[in-house]
Amino acid sequence: MSHHHPNPRSLLTPVMRGLIDRIARAGHPPLHALNPDQAKAAYTAGAGVVDIPSHKLARVEDLLIPARDGFELPARLYAPASEQALPVLLYLHGGGFTVGNIATHEPLCRHLAHLAHCAVVSLDYRLAPEWKFPTAVHDAWDALGWLRAHAGSLQLDGSRIAIGGDSAGGTLAAVTAIAARDAGWPLALQLLFYPGTAGHQNTPSHKTFAHGFILEEPHITYFFNNYLRGPMDRDDWRFAPLDGVDETGQVRDLDGVAPAWIGLAECDCLTDEGVMYADRLRMAGVPVDLEIYSGVVHGFIQFGRAIPTALTAHNDAARALRHAFGDQ
Repeated sequence: MSHHHPNPRSLLTPVMRGLIDRIARAGHPPLHALNPDQAKAAYTAGAGVVDIPSHKLARVEDLLIPARDGFELPARLYAPASEQALPVLLYLHGGGFTVGNIATHEPLCRHLAHLAHCAVVSLDYRLAPEWKFPTAVHDAWDALGWLRAHAGSLQLDGSRIAIGGDSAGGTLAAVTAIAARDAGWPLALQLLFYPGTAGHQNTPSHKTFAHGFILEEPHITYFFNNYLRGPMDRDDWRFAPLDGVDETGQVRDLDGVAPAWIGLAECDCLTDEGVMYADRLRMAGVPVDLEIYSGVVHGFIQFGRAIPTALTAHNDAARALRHAFGDQ
């Protein structure tokens, strides 16, 4: 657990500190000062600024995935080759359940497909506040079921499916992995970049990194107020896989969920709950590979043009995927 640090800014790498200062000087209003439509547009507009260029791939296809209520979810399939039966990662983007889309996470998904030599299906699950919890949870689950059923017709290997995501998408991936265990659906890996896992933001890292580290406390409050129907939802395991409960009031056990690769940022409100989730998985006998990237902040995996550590994390995640899929 990170203890309160007298000068948390001193933990940042020089390039990370420089990027934070440049962003501050640019003077854009914070997302939480905007209405949700403005926030979506602002996040999309800013997404590519320090991200890597999009990697060229042999195969990119737009899909429509039906959800349980008949809504058609846009998704995009990326693959480094057109040959038969690549394994596949179902990817759930970050953005506080409120912002983000296929486009904002396209460079990341393309790079993972290239590095891991697997297909990646990036899902445009429905966003708050138009669609409240648990719609995004249902969309992620419905997409996984659809992918299992249609892998063959997409020339993918349905016996080798992983699930992953960053931030809010990491939450959705962790929750979907638990549900997959319940359903007896095997997953090769859960790939979690700085996931939210706890229902209440009260760990030491939430205090230490509340302001000045990109993801700020007011953002978190704003996102969760958009997404959750009310305070009760904070204690639902489908929002808080670390400490939330099911309808009988029990914390979900994690025995037999998919192996996990978890990549955290040291200077991030969510670090402690990420470490605690890794510990809970390990206690349940789940193989866990935990990496904490020093001196970087929440969101860093999309700062690859400016932050070399982003590329390290991409390579580490891709290595975990290759290993999980049996391609060393």
